[in-house]
Amino acid sequence: MKKSTLLIATLLASFTMVASACGSNNNGGNNTPASSEASQEPAATTEATPSPEAKDVTLSLRHTQIKETSKNRLKILEDVVKKTQDENPGLTFKLEGIDEVVNRDQKLKAEMTAGNPPDIFEVFGGADLNLYVKAGRMLDLTPIIEELGIKDKFASLDEFTVDGKVYGLPFGGYSEGIFYNKKIFSDLGLSVPTTWDQLIEVSDKIKAAKITPLGLAAKDGWVNGMLWNTVMERNVGIDAINKLVTGETKWTDAGFVKGFTDYADLVNRDYFTKGALGLAYADQGAQLLSGKAAMVFTGTWDASRFTGEEAGDLKGQIGYFNFPSIAGGAGDQTSINASYSNGFGFSANLNEDQVAMVKKFITNFYSEEIQKRTLLEDKVLPSMKLSDLSGVDPLISEVLTVMANASTSWKAYDAIVQPAVGAVVNVGLQELIGKVSKPEKVAKDIQAAQDKANAAK
Repeated sequence: MKKSTLLIATLLASFTMVASACGSNNNGGNNTPASSEASQEPAATTEATPSPEAKDVTLSLRHTQIKETSKNRLKILEDVVKKTQDENPGLTFKLEGIDEVVNRDQKLKAEMTAGNPPDIFEVFGGADLNLYVKAGRMLDLTPIIEELGIKDKFASLDEFTVDGKVYGLPFGGYSEGIFYNKKIFSDLGLSVPTTWDQLIEVSDKIKAAKITPLGLAAKDGWVNGMLWNTVMERNVGIDAINKLVTGETKWTDAGFVKGFTDYADLVNRDYFTKGALGLAYADQGAQLLSGKAAMVFTGTWDASRFTGEEAGDLKGQIGYFNFPSIAGGAGDQTSINASYSNGFGFSANLNEDQVAMVKKFITNFYSEEIQKRTLLEDKVLPSMKLSDLSGVDPLISEVLTVMANASTSWKAYDAIVQPAVGAVVNVGLQELIGKVSKPEKVAKDIQAAQDKANAAK
């Protein structure tokens, strides 16, 4: 378990205008304005060099940036692709954009089974990646990032490392917590809750004002897992969640059942959006921005819409806080779910010429210029160490402060347990939200899936 201050130490050091861990190299991140590019010239080890001769090389690249809220991220990717093609005559990228859930749960899994994944593709670290590495489908990037001199420039490669080798590169970091409407809190005389009892008290007052306390769009199962994941960690601790895959702990243990019970308590108090099971994920943030919901538990990847044009009059009025502590819980009560899970993977099927062009893509994408652009334009926490965080939006500054004040950080449960188990968790949470099942029954069903997954290892 890592200290969250270590997780983002470089970010905060940069934010306070102190030199970051990058030292004098000053490369590893995102896009800076043109006026500052000259002072942040990348090191020679990562500088793109012209190909000695033009070769016809094609690389398929699958991304999931198809939503309106992802347009900035897509533009950054397209700029990198164009730059890489312009610098390497004969190189052609074929981009394919699909839904994230379809890619993760259906298409990529089927392709990995068949042995024909795209050349470059978005992939989750942790449990997903481990399966693909075990099947021999992932390109070992260890020698590549050492050759390019960027191995030590990432904030963390833990979720993309298997048996000491790196098989993917995160393109951004995240933390999960509660975004809230500061105006509603001010109008109702509310303070940010730091304990479970205070959260209940605040939610009751919001509900009495005819406002939904916690906005939720529960149609996509993974969405429900975010808030529940933190509730569960508060109750049992991340070590207990890690031990599920070894059988040392069970979903039916008292602490885990308490985690499901606490989540069901929020449901039964009618704090969540009515009809949430029929609402797609995009509606969740809209509830906060429309003033229909006072709070939303989500990841910092949503910060871009909370600070952009869609925020309207609420621009500057959205805040962020860590989930409250739960008395008697065995977990770290001031910890936060924060990690670097989303990234690019590369197929093990690539030939020599394709690998050479992959190096060019990595050089251009994983640079200080692009990482800074991601932070400023897309509000995604950079996965690489930056030397400059000037111009950061106030909400992102608030996010960084919350992360710094967290005692420890941990990765999400679905990066720990097997994907088949995560799917049953999703169903169980939807059953709790729909009030058609009880915590004990949900825990029993998930443990059955866990036993099966553990036996198949």
